[in-house]
Amino acid sequence: MLIEREAESCYLGQFIPLQYHHNMLMDANRMDNFKAAIQYRVFEGAKVLELGGGTGVLSWFAAQAAAKVYCVEFNPDMVAEARRLLSMNPGGERVEVIHADAFEYLPPEPVDFVICEMIHVAMLREKQVEVIENFKRRYQEKFPGQMPIFIPEAVVMAVQPLQQRYDFWGYQAPIIQFQLPGSFSTDTFELGQPALYKIIDFMETTDQLIRWEGQLVIEQSGRLSALRFITKNILAICHDNSTIDWLNHYMALPLARPFDVQAGDVIDVKFSYRAGASIDNLQNNIQISAARIEPIAVRGAAVTVT
Repeated sequence: MLIEREAESCYLGQFIPLQYHHNMLMDANRMDNFKAAIQYRVFEGAKVLELGGGTGVLSWFAAQAAAKVYCVEFNPDMVAEARRLLSMNPGGERVEVIHADAFEYLPPEPVDFVICEMIHVAMLREKQVEVIENFKRRYQEKFPGQMPIFIPEAVVMAVQPLQQRYDFWGYQAPIIQFQLPGSFSTDTFELGQPALYKIIDFMETTDQLIRWEGQLVIEQSGRLSALRFITKNILAICHDNSTIDWLNHYMALPLARPFDVQAGDVIDVKFSYRAGASIDNLQNNIQISAARIEPIAVRGAAVTVT
């Protein structure tokens, strides 16, 4: 089991190269909102644990108020890099960078907050859900009583019908696309509103198998050629019930056989996948059925027609 998980982790990008961490540090949407959530949540003198610390920047945000931060990182190269970077920043001495597996590590004392940013769109590829569920079970055994607060606190996921253009200088290439939220492109046309398919509350027990069977209402006539997956991370819930959020890049999965739809059509969609699995695990398990439409498919998935 351990060998299987280690092999899968290598494929799923658990060892993210340093240059990609630079991209994350440059991502204002990610950085501004995590900083705001950590500053809002972490009080003076708190004890904090970060699982999967990378460059250590989120631990450093926490260290501005916390008395102690345990920053766990599995990649030995990133451990050395985080220690170097933290030594250059005021307050970095309050962060202890620990070379350990987040699936196995427990802090030597109870902590008030756990920061974990192993997040990919639709909770695929990275191990956020599995790591936190594993941690909660082991932490409760070692420190019975109150569970620390998680940052993020919850995740909201939705799916949306798209008319997506895949023409690249005359070359047809229907491939997965990651799209910046809030940006406009003439290649993307929203055929309907997103439908909520999953809410994860990290304080509650979460099943790693994510299933949804629901309907997408077509509001604009067009050609349904992709499903867009939307993931909003609720980093902190404030006292006035407002939230500090981080919206991931959208992920548009192409349909193997696009088809025409009319305003008012209802499309039945069914899928299941395991949190932390590859994108193929979702893509190959999508089923779509629609009245009065020829059989359709999503890249090798089983298909039905009502």
